[in-house]
Amino acid sequence: MRRAALMLLLAPALLVGCATSGSKPRSTVTEPVETRPVVEPARIEQVPGGFTITQPVHAPSEVRSDFEAAVRLLKQEKYADGIALLVKVTERAPDLTAAQIDLGIAYARTDDLEKAEASLKKAIELSPKHPVALNELGLVERRLGKYAEARASYESALAQFPGFEDAHRNLAILCDLYTKDITCALDHYEAYSRIVWNDPQVGKWIADLRNRKAQQEKKP
Repeated sequence: MRRAALMLLLAPALLVGCATSGSKPRSTVTEPVETRPVVEPARIEQVPGGFTITQPVHAPSEVRSDFEAAVRLLKQEKYADGIALLVKVTERAPDLTAAQIDLGIAYARTDDLEKAEASLKKAIELSPKHPVALNELGLVERRLGKYAEARASYESALAQFPGFEDAHRNLAILCDLYTKDITCALDHYEAYSRIVWNDPQVGKWIADLRNRKAQQEKKP
């Protein structure tokens, strides 16, 4: 009984807002004020029902337009063209966390996992507490067979935002299917279900794990 790890949507624009509550990310783009991009640190704030992430960027119009065009291409699954544009953006604005995350996700979707890992680690260097980057890195590390590292990445995301349901679900999947840690899997599926209470599939997985755990405990 395999379940696919949940991937987040690509970040939509230069001033990025993400939420764990299922709402669409909000975004705006500042007008360019000088030729060299000025990237402020990403700001992560807890809000009712989740968190928001914003990163103001004052960038030349070509950087802004390339970023927005790249995101459109990725949404259309035109990954090669989208990656090429994102590489240009990261060369012009190397401190733009959202571009590094999107590049990492795009590489992962083309199965270039080493480059995906490198881009996501760069994003975390720029924003060490960025829960989306940490969650996405965990997905890539799991695919690379780096299970201990993947668990650490998910746990780091949850240390910042304990209500991040995607990280709970992905950690539960890792523990359930890959490391066979029933207690970990059950704990995080239950945490996920307390946030996303209407997911019937997870309810079945929880029941299955509770049954398996009870059988283990009965063994002499």
